[in-house]
Amino acid sequence: MAKELKELTKRADNYSQWYNDLVVKADLAEQSPVRGCMIIKPYGYAIWEKMQAELDREFKKIGVQNAYFPLLIPKSFFAREAEHVKGFAKESAIVTHYRLKTSDDGKDIIVDPEAKLEEELIIRPTSETMIWNTYKGWIHSWRDLPIKCNQWCNVMRWELRTRPFLRTSEFLWQEGHTAHATEQEAREEARRMLHVYADFVERFMAVPVVRGEKSETERFAGALDTYTIEAMMQDGKALQSGTSHFLGQNFAKSFDVTYLDKDNQPQYVWATSWGVSTRLMGALIMTHSDDNGLVLPPKLAPLQVVIIPIYKGADQQAAIAAKLRPVIDKLQELGISVKFDDSDNKRPGFKFADYELKGVPVRLVMGGRDLENNTIEIMRRDTLEKESVSFDGIVDRVVGLLDAMQTNIFEKARKFRDEHIFECDNYEEFKERVKDGGFFLCHWDGTAETEAKIKEETQATIRCVPFGYEQTEGVDMVSGKPATKRVIIARSY
Repeated sequence: MAKELKELTKRADNYSQWYNDLVVKADLAEQSPVRGCMIIKPYGYAIWEKMQAELDREFKKIGVQNAYFPLLIPKSFFAREAEHVKGFAKESAIVTHYRLKTSDDGKDIIVDPEAKLEEELIIRPTSETMIWNTYKGWIHSWRDLPIKCNQWCNVMRWELRTRPFLRTSEFLWQEGHTAHATEQEAREEARRMLHVYADFVERFMAVPVVRGEKSETERFAGALDTYTIEAMMQDGKALQSGTSHFLGQNFAKSFDVTYLDKDNQPQYVWATSWGVSTRLMGALIMTHSDDNGLVLPPKLAPLQVVIIPIYKGADQQAAIAAKLRPVIDKLQELGISVKFDDSDNKRPGFKFADYELKGVPVRLVMGGRDLENNTIEIMRRDTLEKESVSFDGIVDRVVGLLDAMQTNIFEKARKFRDEHIFECDNYEEFKERVKDGGFFLCHWDGTAETEAKIKEETQATIRCVPFGYEQTEGVDMVSGKPATKRVIIARSY
């Protein structure tokens, strides 16, 4: 059985299959009977819950309140915002009837043709239309603004090609929707949320990101500006890990959402929306994990410490358990999740392999000789280093190790990312090198034609105009036209 746990496809052999294997074998998720949908298993959902809890705390610090809006959206709502409906039309699932019945012979369940809805309903791919229809009844005066609402929910986008967590027809996410009196306030809010996301992903997920602005072609449907955080996976591909959108007054005008300003004059409201999804689970897996399984940053690991006793007989088992009980209690008092696994139906080797596969950050092992010598073995999952240390002070050692691992995992990922960011202004060189992954800083003339040609010929896209990088004048490597900005181009998930 322990051997089976190790049978992951090697990353170097087939990175995509390694990822799919790991999602299943680490008990994160499995396929459902519905095409393109997944079942998130308890261990995987526990990671998502930790992400959700921390993000929720951060949102509330800046005045965001949680609400819930309906899953079903009248089709007519989508027709009010042309760019929005164009962006989601091909992915929308539609409810047309409200009742089933048995066939005349009683053998089949069929749609009742007399139960056709007067207006078809869209299963939400996103909630801008429903929320802005609602805001019309909430907003009357400048005193009602700003409104900052968020909802944790599921959405449906009928994807043709799916992969667990990265792209599924149904997925979990949060979507924030804010309403403001001024353009400046809305723009500031959109940028602020981008940095909230980036800080969370770096501090808790230990995933370094590039912050930037999307090109016009890559913007969210209906947005005037879209900001993004882009993470690099171990195969050098980009993963869009969170976005924030300045929506201008598009949705306010579509749903006639106005307020009376301080001069008692009607004004259209300014809007933002922003969201992250269970795609973050994919980023977590692909950024850190190895051929032994998951590598989880301690801050998000459902189980941070596992303690495995190795004993002969009930008396030794009881003695080791008594020795370890104060350690377990103290770690739990400090808010560290601990499991004492003294089950006798699995051998120690199986347990070691299983907890490595699931990415448990710290493993403690105590045997009979350790009991005699007042020692304990400690192993860290990120480097697989283990050593025998004094039992005295083990709690402080574990606490320090968890902090050190969180930092080390991030720095390892950042080093890899930085070593795979390249400046390039030669298109032939770019076309050859982009196949092997990496972020390419290239001059761009700003035209959709150049952007489309790059995508068609290389399967790479402009990920963003990055913040924090010096913007210099140059020549577009594709068109030869003058360019005033550098963009990051990469293949992506």
